[in-house]
Amino acid sequence: YAPWCPACQNLQPEWEKFAEWGEDLEVNIAKVDVTEQPGLSGRFIITALPTIYHCKDGEFRRYQGARTKTDFINFISDQEWKSIEPVSSWFGPSSFLMSSMSTLFQLSMWIRHCHGYLTEDIGIPVWGSYAVFALATLFSGLILGL
Repeated sequence: YAPWCPACQNLQPEWEKFAEWGEDLEVNIAKVDVTEQPGLSGRFIITALPTIYHCKDGEFRRYQGARTKTDFINFISDQEWKSIEPVSSWFGPSSFLMSSMSTLFQLSMWIRHCHGYLTEDIGIPVWGSYAVFALATLFSGLILGL
């Protein structure tokens, strides 16, 4: 979820009601703020918010059903999750591909942070910040090429 997302805000009351049932259903229920954990957006291929995953025995399934407390409870208690095909091992969150994607998302957030530092804290013009990143890209390419 993201705190600025209207759909996430609409889901929150139902999700909190469902979370109260976690102990009875013997499941862990959590939410993750993708603005705080940007690497998860890449690792789980988050293209829409909110996105819900079910994980059991290392298999991840994307939940796309109705979003009410009752539907969530039925999904777990009636084992409806078994009818959903697990995410392919290529696209599983612990695969090399998704770990690499996560690293790219984290790198992009680091670059964004550096850009903000250069322009807001140091006072370099935006074009100057772009020039710094362009030179860094060229220099790193030169080093890697050698």
